[in-house]
Amino acid sequence: MFNILVTDDEQIVIDSLSFIINKNFSDKAKIFTALSGTETIETVMKENIDILFIDINMPGLSGLETVDVITKLKPNIVFIILSAFDRFQYAQEAINLGAYKYITKPVNRNVVIETIRGAMDLVQKKKGKMSADIELHKKLDLVSPMIENDFIYACIFNNDKTTDISSYLEYFNLSDNKWVFACLEFPNINSDNQYNTYLKIHELLNTEHRCLVSSFMMNRIAVYFPLFSQTPDYEDVQAQFNKIYSTLSYTISAGIRCGVSQINSDITLLQSSYNEALSALNKTEFSGGIAFSGIENKSRIQDSSFEYSANQNSTEEFKNQIINKLKLADANGVKSFLELFSSELIFSKLPADKIKNSFFEIIVTANNSTKEIAKNFASSNFENAFSVLSNENDLNMIKEFTQKFLSECIETISEAKSFDSNPIIKKVCEIIDSKLSEDISLEQMACTVGVSSFYLSKLFKEEKGVTYINFISDKRLEKSRQMLAETDLSIKEITGEVGYNDQNYFSRIFKNKYGLSPKEYRKVRQD
Repeated sequence: MFNILVTDDEQIVIDSLSFIINKNFSDKAKIFTALSGTETIETVMKENIDILFIDINMPGLSGLETVDVITKLKPNIVFIILSAFDRFQYAQEAINLGAYKYITKPVNRNVVIETIRGAMDLVQKKKGKMSADIELHKKLDLVSPMIENDFIYACIFNNDKTTDISSYLEYFNLSDNKWVFACLEFPNINSDNQYNTYLKIHELLNTEHRCLVSSFMMNRIAVYFPLFSQTPDYEDVQAQFNKIYSTLSYTISAGIRCGVSQINSDITLLQSSYNEALSALNKTEFSGGIAFSGIENKSRIQDSSFEYSANQNSTEEFKNQIINKLKLADANGVKSFLELFSSELIFSKLPADKIKNSFFEIIVTANNSTKEIAKNFASSNFENAFSVLSNENDLNMIKEFTQKFLSECIETISEAKSFDSNPIIKKVCEIIDSKLSEDISLEQMACTVGVSSFYLSKLFKEEKGVTYINFISDKRLEKSRQMLAETDLSIKEITGEVGYNDQNYFSRIFKNKYGLSPKEYRKVRQD
């Protein structure tokens, strides 16, 4: 249905056009009328008008003046100018304002009908383009944060330099910009409010300035902040970040800590730039504040014991996460948190002995945790750890040695878990893997393995750390993700292969977990 507004100061013209429209487009058009320019603007503001017929020469606000106002308010309306004068000057002005047609009175019925058909086609094209643009922006809104996060992680953890950072910058059209890195720490962040807080922070930061934002790493986020001036001034950067800091403190939370690096342009120094920002953050008060690399923070207490106190909570958190991930044999999780733990220590300006002691604590705790799971665990790396750390002064080498030992622990724990798994749960997992496409309810599974459903539910949660239902759901979604990336099966076929009868339901839970519909995920992987 098209909303058509007819404006003329002569009622007979309105009646004539309304008659033609009703007779030829009664099932496609809803007609509105107005006798003046002012009334036209009021109607346009109230109703979703698609097509506007308007007389060029009305008393008060003229047709051209009215069109000039409306094009600024509602640029997608299709205008058709009516005039009793066949004057080139009027026609030229109308065309300049973006009018679709210029029709002279008295109106010819066939000309009006043809004009309306053409206007309707134009409206549909505009709406189609708008819908496509909206859909594209929705998809970009989903995908871009994922790519931003990948880029930030590549900057921070790309120790082996295998990731092509420049391709990310080309994607965001930021290849030629200088930048600063920022690291922000937010108090009172937990898993319940983390994602919504991230979205709000992302929106606030990009309202102030186009930048790339990581997801939360514990209670911190990293920000790549491109500078669009050819000769950026660090004082301007400080002013921008002071404003951003105030906005975030007012909107998100008090007690935010923020560190900002120096200006840089060499992409091989992105990791160093992030570490500069982290080091600057560590110079802020634990109660909150902002610090800039290379700028003395006079309110900072320059006592190493204070520095250790201020950062102790973060290092303890990272250490606990390393051990938690180790017990789960999560190699990627251990590596990520060891990087954060190491950066925190290396840039804390603690004496070397204290930093070595912190790494040694990690090694000892990891060794004990591994022995709890694999009682016969023994490692020459552990036996030599104290000697290696005592004689080594290169902190990066100490970190690499620690990572090597932790990898050994993870491998041992992974093997032990595969052997020591409860035989009932082991059998259940084997059945799940072989029957993902079938209905495998808790009650059916309990009957198959010969225990009560209550006991199986309790035992499964103790062994796997998740409920039986969630475990199956995760397995199915992970398999579907693999099939979307590696096979040409249709989404309907994959839905059945992973045990779902309803494709719409499958698409909904897939999108809830991964942020993209199955179709969008497949397209992203193929691109």
